[in-house]
Amino acid sequence: MLQILTIKFNMSKEYLSGSDGYNLKFKRETLLNYGMNRWGLNKAHSVGSTSELIRTCAPSKYEEWEHFYFTQAKQKKKDGLPITREYIAGLGQTLYIKLSEVVQHELEQITEEECVDYAYNLVLNRTYEGYKTEIETIYGQLEGAIGQKIEPAPDNWDRTYSVDFFVKLNDKHIGIQIKPIASGQALNQYQWIEMHRKNHERFEKEFGGKVFFVFSTKSSSGTKKIYNTEVIDQIITEIKRLTT
Repeated sequence: MLQILTIKFNMSKEYLSGSDGYNLKFKRETLLNYGMNRWGLNKAHSVGSTSELIRTCAPSKYEEWEHFYFTQAKQKKKDGLPITREYIAGLGQTLYIKLSEVVQHELEQITEEECVDYAYNLVLNRTYEGYKTEIETIYGQLEGAIGQKIEPAPDNWDRTYSVDFFVKLNDKHIGIQIKPIASGQALNQYQWIEMHRKNHERFEKEFGGKVFFVFSTKSSSGTKKIYNTEVIDQIITEIKRLTT
């Protein structure tokens, strides 16, 4: 018969390295955590919404939380079965099978060539694809739209001029400040302009060009896009003014 685990662990067990209050430290926790996450054994559908449950319980002692969990927690599946100590122990058994059978088999299949290829892909290929994705963000969209190189502003410019990026045009500069807004959020451009007016006036006085706000938002698919697209024509007009 399987012995049900409780908080009264024997700290002399080989696989334990210490504890932080009731939280035990496991020597191979990285591997154990990988298995729990990979097969969703710690997800809400399996163990219930633990964060919500403990806030509802608001325990002053561990025993209160333990009792509350085993009387209120349910699997977030179609049948919504209650969670028992035996069920938690069963999750541990499943984890053991997955690690000792599935992961062990996968480890035996790994070759040196695969590891070398993975390292190369991680350092170069994935970095390149990440760079391409970055180009498709607001920074890249705006740079392509105005036909000019946009450079990140020095760190102190954010405090001094309220500027994130700039466009260099001979001895003149145009400033750009990007502000993300939540989808559906009311946009009060006047508020932002007034808040940074002095800094932007200082920038224009020193560098000759105006500062423009570019507001970004995310689409339903998570893609960033320029919210106030009219700013593109305004920036292009300013570029023509400074270069003619």
